[in-house]
Amino acid sequence: MKPGRLKSESLLLVSAVIWGFAFVAQRAAMRDIGPFLFNGVRFALGAVALLPLALRASRRAGPGTLGFCPRSARWGIAAGALIFCGASFQQVGIVYTTAGRAGFITGLYVILVPILGLAVGRRTGAGTWAGAAVAAAGLYLLSFTGPLEIAGGDLLVLAGTIFWALHVLLIATLSVRVAPLVTAVIQFSACSLLSLAAAILTEDIAAAGLADAALPVLYGGLLSVGVAYTLQIVGQRSSPPGHAAIILSLETVFAVLGGWIVLSETIPARGIAGCILMLAGIVMSQWNVVRARAAVSRAR
Repeated sequence: MKPGRLKSESLLLVSAVIWGFAFVAQRAAMRDIGPFLFNGVRFALGAVALLPLALRASRRAGPGTLGFCPRSARWGIAAGALIFCGASFQQVGIVYTTAGRAGFITGLYVILVPILGLAVGRRTGAGTWAGAAVAAAGLYLLSFTGPLEIAGGDLLVLAGTIFWALHVLLIATLSVRVAPLVTAVIQFSACSLLSLAAAILTEDIAAAGLADAALPVLYGGLLSVGVAYTLQIVGQRSSPPGHAAIILSLETVFAVLGGWIVLSETIPARGIAGCILMLAGIVMSQWNVVRARAAVSRAR
C-alpha cells in the first residue's frame, strides 16, 4: 500500500465537505449574479490567493516535478478547460431538469471514472467497481425522486459529468508530475478567464449584484476553489482515480446536510438510505486496501 494513502483520502473527504456546502453558497449567489460571473470571480479569487504559495512551490520543485513552465501551463490550461466545460454543461442542463436529477447524473462520475480509466490503461480493482455501483445506487436514492426517463437537460448534465470524470483522471496524472499549487493556480486562472468571457457574452454584469453576493463568492473562491480543489490535487497523489471519485461524490451527501443545517430543508427516509449506501460504497472500495494492510500486519 502506498504511504500516505489515509492522509490523501482524508484530504479528498475534506474537499467533498467543502464542495457539498458550496451548493448552498452557489444557490444564494444565483439570486444576485449569473453563474458564469460567479465562477469567473470565484476562480480568480482562488488563483490570486494561492499565487504566492505557488510561486514559492515552483522555485522549490524537486527533480521530476514541474514548476511554472510552458509544459505545466499546457497541462493546467487543459485541466481548467475541463472544469469550465463541466460546470457550464451542468449549469445549462439544470435549467431544463430538476436539481435532484442533475445531482444524481453529476454523481455518476463514480462510474465514469473507472470506465474512462480503462481507455487510458488504468485498471480498477473489483472492490472499487462494487463500491462505485453501491455509491451510484445511493446517489439515486438521495437525488432522484421522479420517474426514470431522460430529458434534454439530463443529457446536458451528463455531458458535464463526462468532463468532471476526465478532470479526475487528468489530475491523477498531473498530481505526480507538476507541483500541486502550480497546477491549481494555472487551472483556476484558465477556468476564470473562460467563465468571465462567457459572462461578458451572455449575462448582465452589475457591481451592485456582485456586492450583494460577496459572502457566497468569498466562500466559493477561497474555500471551494482555493482550498478544496487544491486538496483534491494533493490528495490524488496517493489515491487511485476510482477511489478518489467515490470519496469526492460524497459532496452530494454534504450538500443535503448543508441544506438541512443552513436552509432548514428536510431529508426524507430514502435520502438517509442513500447516504448510508454511499458510505457503504466507500467502505467496499477500500476493502482491498484493508486486506492488504492486514496481510502486512500478519507478516510482521
